[in-house]
Amino acid sequence: MDTPIRAREIREAVARRQASAVEICRAALDRIAALNPLLNAFRAIAPERALARAAELDARVDRANLPLLGVPVALKDNLCTRGIATTASSRILDGYLPPYDATVVERLEAAGAVIVGKTNCDEFAMGSSTENSAYGPTRNPWALDRTPGGSSGGSAAAVAAGIVPLALGSDTGGSIRQPAALCGAVGFKPSYGRVSRYGLIAFASSLDQIGPIATTVADAAIAMDVLAGHDPRDSTASASPVPNFADALAETRDGLRGVRVGVPRHLFSEGVDADVMAAFEAAIDVTRDRGAEIVDVTLPHSPQAIPVYYVIATAEASANLARYDGVRYGYRAPDARTLADMYERTRGAGFGREVKRRIILGTYVLSAGYYDAYYRQAQQVRTLIRGDYDKAFASVDVIAMPTSPTAAFALGERTEDPVQMYLSDVFTVGANLAGLPAVTVPCGLTASRLPIGLQFTGRTMDDATVLRVADVYERVTPWSSERPTIPASTLSR
Repeated sequence: MDTPIRAREIREAVARRQASAVEICRAALDRIAALNPLLNAFRAIAPERALARAAELDARVDRANLPLLGVPVALKDNLCTRGIATTASSRILDGYLPPYDATVVERLEAAGAVIVGKTNCDEFAMGSSTENSAYGPTRNPWALDRTPGGSSGGSAAAVAAGIVPLALGSDTGGSIRQPAALCGAVGFKPSYGRVSRYGLIAFASSLDQIGPIATTVADAAIAMDVLAGHDPRDSTASASPVPNFADALAETRDGLRGVRVGVPRHLFSEGVDADVMAAFEAAIDVTRDRGAEIVDVTLPHSPQAIPVYYVIATAEASANLARYDGVRYGYRAPDARTLADMYERTRGAGFGREVKRRIILGTYVLSAGYYDAYYRQAQQVRTLIRGDYDKAFASVDVIAMPTSPTAAFALGERTEDPVQMYLSDVFTVGANLAGLPAVTVPCGLTASRLPIGLQFTGRTMDDATVLRVADVYERVTPWSSERPTIPASTLSR
């Protein structure tokens, strides 16, 4: 397939009338038609809505300052979009049409973006492989027998395959960064509160954050300029001043001199594939060559991050998902004899296995007699994890780790072993527990040509520094130009 056009290039071409927004939109819809039967990256496609929007942009006179003018964008299926089916890839919301747009959708369209469809994800964003979708798994464009990661696997696959240059995902424990890494894309999780969660179908409210998946760091920065900022409809949205992220990238054009990169090597002693570790060490050498000072740091409580995350996340999920009961919207089981019977049948048929597992676990850790032993203790360790990062950032500007301990694993390989699946997030959950910004950029390929991701994590609300460091690394390495090649023979299947 052709190398995908970047969002910035599309915007400039449409602004100069070298291409029309309608032409760009039709090309994206054609790529969806050609590739989605193979990848299952999209849950819903909105061709009429998208083409009408593109035609409106072409006719506008006052469009010169629209930063995403004519750029096709895909949205994870847990972001409410007026008039487009939004199901969080769950049967319990099958056919749900939101009556309103999420704040991020409003801001994208105000910036000139064209929404072409909704992408497949793990049900209610619960998973690390997009195999928990009620509508079937998404396939990795680099190897069709492999997972694209999760839970934003559809968004990552759509960007990696060149269907769209930009997509949104949500990140609760790594669900933007891990699939972006496994698909060879850039994925950015902003600081908690930097982007409004209004209109996001909640999984775990103290952890969820919306962010972009893109082909380049520069495109992710442009998206952040559009998405970031206070929203009175979200009480957790920060009122902190928002920098210009795209302009901030220019501040490190001379390299990384003066930047201190922390490396917690004590976390890499086991479980990290040899190819991943070799690519990570090579990436650290690149940052050193660009002028960064490499500093060893310790995060003593990070080994407890996975159990802490799965206690807190499941507890919040059990509360958030209680609203899906068949009464007000979504699926309702037929032939129920009583209200309690309707609840039981609706939730039993509507929720998938992984969602049920997490609801049960979350209800258990919140129950009388176990709250103090599990939930309260997890929150206390969460505070210690945040303190570890604060201490580390007293001596460094960013912390570098592999994004995932392995490259993309085979579909079906971990579905019967949930603990092994949960460990896919071992390097990503810490940023969510601490509310920190983190980005993944491609840093190499395994011997079997599967992408490897490099992660930078920064201080809270210092999102610009994280993006600047990633941008410098990306510009001096060849991986940003690497793209998957889907054999033409497979497109007719």
